[in-house]
Amino acid sequence: MVDQRDTDRAAELRDQLNYHNYRYHVLDSPVVSDYEYDQMFQELLFLEKTHPSLVIPDSPTQRVGAAPLSEFREVSHPQPLLSLGNVFDDENLSTWHTRVRNLLSRDDFRMVCEPKIDGLAVALTYEEGKLIRGATRGDGFRGEDVTANVRTINSVPLVLQKSKPAPGRFEVRGEVYFPRDAFKVMNDQRVARGEQPYANPRNAAAGALRQLDPRNTAGRPLDLFIYQLGWVESGTSPDTHWEVLRWLEEFGFRVTQEIELVETLS
Repeated sequence: MVDQRDTDRAAELRDQLNYHNYRYHVLDSPVVSDYEYDQMFQELLFLEKTHPSLVIPDSPTQRVGAAPLSEFREVSHPQPLLSLGNVFDDENLSTWHTRVRNLLSRDDFRMVCEPKIDGLAVALTYEEGKLIRGATRGDGFRGEDVTANVRTINSVPLVLQKSKPAPGRFEVRGEVYFPRDAFKVMNDQRVARGEQPYANPRNAAAGALRQLDPRNTAGRPLDLFIYQLGWVESGTSPDTHWEVLRWLEEFGFRVTQEIELVETLS
């Protein structure tokens, strides 16, 4: 039987490690040293090895805990996850703006501008504040269940920050990508080993997220930006996209900081 003190300590360590992981990987503002973090991680690892019943799926020690898969399970998106449209010049942009203006029957709306991250679109589902599924976009209606691989990405919250109550079940959509500096380091290492370098960061990110063995995904320094709220099954959410991004930040999601609220085009 597990001593209650060990159960309470394991829960305390999980909360602390999840918080410090958020500070380091999402805010880029750690409040403890790497040594202090490692000490807490090793203590939790020891408790879980000593008492396997203390191991839970959202423990920080379980980011690379899944067994290799034989294949990916297909999942259906409750709401289509469609690709973003492109424009390539001022005329295309003006045409898009006119179309939106006509749909809204008004021309005094504001727009949110943010960088486009070039990676692989994913949908993350949370229930009672915990990550329960990660899926690729696929054809927009059906994707692949890559939950085990998504869990290896440090900027993906396994448990939401508790700054405010989260909806009971909801989905966020984001882009898994390969940071350029990390991509260059990895390619330099591959060349040094006599291996073929990867063609570009986007393909490398897509390939890494679709590894059947999550340990291979964990070996790639992938990152994630959340850019959209998909759906909310139970609970409420803000009305505007700008407010949604700020709202998701409070739960611990990494959204781009380089965003701007602008007036409509004249």
